[in-house]
Parts: sequence; C-alpha cells; structure tokens
Amino acid sequence: MTDSPRWRRPLAGLAIAAAAALVLTACSSGSQASSTSDGKPVEGGNLTFLIQGYDNGFVSSKSAISSYEGNLWGEITDKLVYVDAKGKTSPWIATSWDQSDDAKHFTLHLEKGVTFSDGTALDAQAVVDNIDLWAHGDAERGISKVGLFPSSTFIGAKATDDHTVQVDFSSPALGFIPTLGYHGSILLSPKTLALPVDQQADLSKEIGSGPFTVKSVKEGEEYVLAKRKDYDWGPAALGHTGAPYLDTLTYKVIKDESVRTQAVVAGQADVSFNVEPQEIDSLKSQGFTVDTPRYLGFTDGFKVDTTAFPTNDAAVRKAIQIGIDRKAILKTVYTSDWQAATSFIQGNVPEVADESKLLAYDPDRAEQLLDDAGWTTGSDGVRSKDGKDLEFTLSPNPYVPSTQAEDELIAQQLAKIGVKVRLKVVDVAGYAAVQASNPPLYQTSRSFVDVGTVAGVLTSQDGGEDWFGLGTGDAKLNELSTAVATASDETARKKVAAELQQYVLEQGYFVPTVQLVQRLYLISPKVHGTKYNGLAYANFATAWIER
Repeated sequence: MTDSPRWRRPLAGLAIAAAAALVLTACSSGSQASSTSDGKPVEGGNLTFLIQGYDNGFVSSKSAISSYEGNLWGEITDKLVYVDAKGKTSPWIATSWDQSDDAKHFTLHLEKGVTFSDGTALDAQAVVDNIDLWAHGDAERGISKVGLFPSSTFIGAKATDDHTVQVDFSSPALGFIPTLGYHGSILLSPKTLALPVDQQADLSKEIGSGPFTVKSVKEGEEYVLAKRKDYDWGPAALGHTGAPYLDTLTYKVIKDESVRTQAVVAGQADVSFNVEPQEIDSLKSQGFTVDTPRYLGFTDGFKVDTTAFPTNDAAVRKAIQIGIDRKAILKTVYTSDWQAATSFIQGNVPEVADESKLLAYDPDRAEQLLDDAGWTTGSDGVRSKDGKDLEFTLSPNPYVPSTQAEDELIAQQLAKIGVKVRLKVVDVAGYAAVQASNPPLYQTSRSFVDVGTVAGVLTSQDGGEDWFGLGTGDAKLNELSTAVATASDETARKKVAAELQQYVLEQGYFVPTVQLVQRLYLISPKVHGTKYNGLAYANFATAWIER
C-alpha cells in the first residue's frame, strides 16, 4: 500500500491564540523566573498542570481513577508498595512483607509514624479498612471493589499489631503484592472511607497521606494542592522520600488540547496532559520535554465481542487481525516514541510474549479466510453473507491521543479486504455508552501491575469481566486463565501466560495495534525531576522549577 502522509496541524494560529488569551490570564506559572539553577533541586514555586477535565468525578470507587483523575489522586494519596515502569515492586508504606511458599498468606510490615493529613494514624487497622473495601466494596453504600484486586479468593485481612497486617487467600495470589501499587489501591483515611458516596464526591473531603493536600477547589475549573511540610515517607525508589520541593501544584481544566499546548509554549503553564503525537518532534526542537511513558497493561487495540455481528464469525475476527498494517500505523500516525505490539500485553510487562507472527500484515490471507467463510464481494467492494453486509461502527478511544487518526487508517486498510468500517467519534463522557452497547470491536486502554490479574477480565469465571462475551464457554481459555491466576511459581506462570497470549490472538479475541502510550506530558524546560511509575503517572513530589 501507499502510506498516507502524517496527520499534522499547526501548533498555533489566530483561532488558537485568541482562545489561549482567554485562559492564560488565569494560569500563573512558577517557571517564569529567569535565573539559572546549578542543577540542584530548588525549593518553592507553583507548578501549573493543564488537563482535559475530571469527567468521572472524585468518588474513587466510581471513577475507577481514570487517566485524568489518577494524576491528581497520586499526589494526595500513598500506596502500600511502589511499582516502577518495568513492573518491579519496592517498599513504600509497607516497608517489607513476607509471603508463604504457596503464595496464599502475606504479612505486611508498615512504616511507623505515618499519618493522614487529618492527623489520623495510618496504622494497621487503617490498612485493613482499605484492603477490605478494595476487595469487597460496599454495595449498600454504592462503593465498588477495585477491579483488579484478587477478591474472588480473598479470605480476609487483620491487624496483628499496630504496624503489622496479615492477609490470607484461599488459593495462590502472586499478584497481591504488585496490585497494592495499582492506582486504584490508594490509601484513604478511615474518616473518608466512612463517608456517604455523595460526600466522597467532594474532593476537599478526600483525606490521604500523600505529599500534597487539597488547598482549594473550583469545581470543573481549578484544583490547587499544597505541599505537606511534614511528609517524610515517600518511596525510596524515587530517590526523594521527603516533602515536595514545590509549594503548590495547580490542576487547571482546559478542554482544548491546542490551547493547553500553546499555554505551555507561551510560558503561561508548566505541564500539559496529552499532546498530539505529530507535534512531539516540533515541540522537542523548541526545547520542551515531551515524556511518553508506557504503562504496564494491555496494548492499544480492540477487545472483540464474539456475540456481536460480524465478529461472532471467527473468520472475520482472524481476517481483521491480519488485515491491519501495524507498521503503516506507526509510520503514518505516530513517532519513534511508539512501538509495534507483539501481543495484547505491553512490552514492559515481564511476562509478555512475542507473537508478532500472528499479527503480521497479510491482506491476501485475510481475503482467503473471508472467501472460505462465504463472504462474497459486492460491486461496491463490501463483502456480504446471508444478506448482511460485512460492516460495523468503530469509536476511537477518547482517552488516547491520535486514536481517531489511527482508526481512520484502519478503516482504509480493512476496506481493501471488503470490510466496511464507519467511525463514530465521541468524547470521554460518551464513551461509557459505547462500551455498554457491546460493539463488535471496542478500543480499550487498560492498565494492570501484575499479569495474574489478566484472568479477571477475559472470562466470566469468579465474577470476571468477560471481555469477549464468551462467559465460560471456551474451556481452553478458562483453563489458561485459571492457571495464570492461581500459579504459585513465577516461572510456571510466565510459561502459561505465553500460552494464554498465543491462544487469545489465534482466536482473534483481541486485536492489538501498537504499544499504548496513553499519558503524554508536555513539560516546560524549566521543570526538572518529574518521574513516572509503572502506570505512567507523573510524580511531582520529586519535581522542582528552575529559577
């Protein structure tokens, strides 16, 4: 095929400049000082972070702590463990832990002297209260459990003394410790946990033990966090465990991506969340930092509903799998910061398998699969069977930059094998309705911190999310998923995880495209020290502004 030119648009123009002028007066930035630092962290200053919005709200059990909310949650709360970009787990509030040989029993040893910002001790009982809610939720109060917590085999947690917690499972739970570093596993004060859900929606009532506290809120406009001066228990993996260098951290809602970008370029803000990939090279050439951390989790791509037309036909699923030219997507839509998918799991997950052969572009083979399955090509180039055209609607994922451009190209590629794809673009608020409609292909972005949790989404076993609409109808998928979830040995688990990845791709249950970069950060050259965890969230407790 002939590659299309990259999608590009200018960084600024009269319309963008006019829009920017309306919002920049409200953005104050600590990066306007002109003197030069000697490279050592500088105390003080305000960092202004521009973000699309917080459409899911601030009830952690309801919002699932999405890409947007997670940025803020990570600054006001702590976790029991820290997980880095390679999936390595290290101490945080849990300074150490013991694990039984069968991976069913765990003992957490907690940092002493930790308090929530309201002065309440972050002790063993507070940890038990949080773990119980992560595992079970509270249906009567409308509080959901943490989706990837190994709750189906969770027996219970108890405080054995003020700084020790014992946690027990009925079957091996190798993923338990890593999941304590998942962005849903945030530690909240027992006072916050006890609040009615409607009061939990008030961010000013969300009490964590993190390096920042909530100073002020203008709902839907601005959220100001203030340094917690007595903070002294950050994860050692970050190289800075004490209070933040910054005085304040302001999250300002600016819906328009172009306006956010231009505000940082103009020096009126310090960080913008998500820029278009096609702008990265230009921004870097101007001296700006554009960080593109990959998170641990699933790749960019589509979970396939096997009960929906036309993906209820295995031949269609498999034809789509090899009818997509992933190299062309990388070359046309993205930059060198992106990599091709080798599986439906990200390349930085330790258990990822290389199944590139199953994803190789082969339109001739795709057409043969459809021919053999009885899909005939009409005069308009669209295939049909039993009076139904081979067509479906695809909605780009609004959480991920450039998926619209990606899906436009995929629609062109699939048209060449006789598949008609219509695009329906929706915003973040509308994407939940797309998911609820169970479309044939749903473009997902999902993180996890341990491969053992993958089993909880693939089938309906033990209350799983049943991504592919199979229920428990695929015996081999059930068997492989269970083996991954219940393995007590990491070597054995890696082997069966590879078998699971191969099987899912062979059946066309998931259609990966590229390795996911969902959270992009455009950063002023005067901001230093930003670090990223395994979920690709920025940590500003380590950041400082050059003066």
